[in-house]
Amino acid sequence: MTDATSGDGTRAGSTAQPTGGAKGPDELRRQIEQTRSDLGDTVEELAGRADVKGRAKARAADLRDKAGAMTVQLRSSAAQAGHTVQHKAGRAGHRAQHKASRAGRTAQEKAGLAGHAVQEKAGQAGHAAQQRVPERARGAVRAGLGHPRAVLVAGAAAGAVVVAGVVLRRRRQGPC
Repeated sequence: MTDATSGDGTRAGSTAQPTGGAKGPDELRRQIEQTRSDLGDTVEELAGRADVKGRAKARAADLRDKAGAMTVQLRSSAAQAGHTVQHKAGRAGHRAQHKASRAGRTAQEKAGLAGHAVQEKAGQAGHAAQQRVPERARGAVRAGLGHPRAVLVAGAAAGAVVVAGVVLRRRRQGPC
């Protein structure tokens, strides 16, 4: 088989240089070596394009590297967000604790003031009641405070007398 050449010395359908341009054997050897080098580069490029499996592996490795970098970045962002939330929660807790402490002190102060007011009113009521009790009864009350068991027994006896009187009255009146 022979290639068809045009009138200027190039082959039809080829991108090669004209064949008759060499000016000696050294020049011809250089052109052959250049052509071999270009042809090798072209074959490598075509082989790389035809190696779909190799390109897919390279792409997968590239994507794995990017995913690993993204994982590291996301973990770092999550850790930073966690620290920020922890700091804010701590500050909020301290503020709540301070407010609760302050409210507790305020309530304690108000309860103390209310207790003093009640104590004062009770003292005034006690003095007023003491002024209304006759002098003879005051002595009996003082004696009763000195002997609480005797007062308890006397109260129980008085209660029994009252109950007995009520029962006797109902018997006299008959059933209803």
